[in-house]
Amino acid sequence: MGALVVVDKLTVSAGSATLVDALSFTIRPGEVLALIGESGSGKTTTALALMGHARRGCRISGGSVRIGDVDVLSLGARQLRALRGRTVSYIAQSAAASFDPSRSILDQVVEPAVVHGTLPRGEAELKAIALFRELALPEPETIGQRYPHQVSGGQLQRLMAAMALITDPEVVILDEPTTALDVTTQVEVLRAFRRVVRERQVTAVYVSHDLAVVAQMADHILVLRDGRMREVGTTERLLATPQNEYTQSLLAAARPATRSAGTAGAGAEVLLRVKGLSAGYGARGPGGKPAVTILEDIDLELKRGQAIGVIGESGSGKTTLARVVAGLLPPSAGTMEFDGRALPPALAARSRDDLRRIQIVFQSADTALNPSQTIERILARPLQFYRGLKGEPLRRRIDELLDLVKLPRTLAERLPGGLSGGQKQRVNLARALAADPDLILCDEVTSALDTVVGAAVLDLIAELRRELGVSYLFISHDLHTVRAVCDEIVVMRHGRKLAQVARADYDRGPHHPYYEELARAVPELRRGWLDELDRARPALVA
Repeated sequence: MGALVVVDKLTVSAGSATLVDALSFTIRPGEVLALIGESGSGKTTTALALMGHARRGCRISGGSVRIGDVDVLSLGARQLRALRGRTVSYIAQSAAASFDPSRSILDQVVEPAVVHGTLPRGEAELKAIALFRELALPEPETIGQRYPHQVSGGQLQRLMAAMALITDPEVVILDEPTTALDVTTQVEVLRAFRRVVRERQVTAVYVSHDLAVVAQMADHILVLRDGRMREVGTTERLLATPQNEYTQSLLAAARPATRSAGTAGAGAEVLLRVKGLSAGYGARGPGGKPAVTILEDIDLELKRGQAIGVIGESGSGKTTLARVVAGLLPPSAGTMEFDGRALPPALAARSRDDLRRIQIVFQSADTALNPSQTIERILARPLQFYRGLKGEPLRRRIDELLDLVKLPRTLAERLPGGLSGGQKQRVNLARALAADPDLILCDEVTSALDTVVGAAVLDLIAELRRELGVSYLFISHDLHTVRAVCDEIVVMRHGRKLAQVARADYDRGPHHPYYEELARAVPELRRGWLDELDRARPALVA
């Protein structure tokens, strides 16, 4: 069978920089090709070129792209509009950002079929409902009547897949479609995607930095770095015997290694103690109870130099716990002690020293860093506020902080937009460290990073812990990540603490059934893992 997609010496440029450099590959009908690589490797840029599209500031400067007998790069604007959504469709990373919040889901899902004239409205709605059923969505006959904010993230991602498939396109591009999901939701979405791809014999390009995920979906893997192909081969061969050194490094980074423990010992003092902590959102009723309770009756102790991981799926209360400890959300019940004394619940009631000693690092460095301020200014503010530094001592400490998080000092002059995702997250850490804190609350700090950069940030966190004796409350939905950096793991679900597991017991059971379910839901770096999980599915905890 001949190739459906033929890419020959594709080159994409941005000014004088080359983002994709003379890349060539083919995809046969019904085949799934994964594009793998770290951030900035050219994965998404290559995938978008299959639609004849280049992002703002970029241009397709050479090569050719053919889908069937269509020369994509020779098409005019009207022909490209007809191609996109009908011949080639796209499933983006963030479905929440892709749906119009003011329109019903069904109205948006059927739109490609109606606009491209592949089906009349009534038939398109019936097909959409059939796709909802194929994608294992709840209440397929009525879910389309809801609005985007009325469904979960995993459901919205599958609804976006229905939108992409409704025109029966020849090629589907899946651009990091499960990266932002928690592990249990990711498995459900991955399972649904794979079933539809197999049953419909969809030809697909799967863009990801997660080798364990693509191992369950892809027939072939193409490894990119700096816009160039480093290696390509069948999934089985590439996972078993990678030839390229960079591919080997990706595989190594995908297998989280245990980072050495910090300074906490058996007799270490308790730094943070929370007792009976509850919190929520909305107007408070009788007794001060919020309209919606997110966190309920949490007990936790964190010692000096210790790292405790908090895991659970989306909505389990992990981030709410961090926000309450940071003073960003007042609790509705319970108490907090820090270093042996009561910690005021409200941020405004805390002393400057309280603020200094407890710092939070947010998940998205893109939104956490002011895009209009240089890195120097971002790091200077806490140094001025907490330490009163200025002049040469201030500049010297900024340099020391950049050294500490292993960033070149020349980055101080740049704006956040000129940094990679991993560099921004390091600046985020440096800003927290500028206060000389005793406790850092890390809220999903690696979930938006590629595997290699994420591993480097975890190494940095472990090293800073050893050198500075900082304590961490490490919040994540990724059990493997938490096991790699933490001394203990707190398991949460529906706002409650279900279990607490010490490092010595990570691999020794029995554990709480939900802990075991989370462990099973983390994709393993081998072909067939999802098939095995499906066979064992009746044994999983609902």
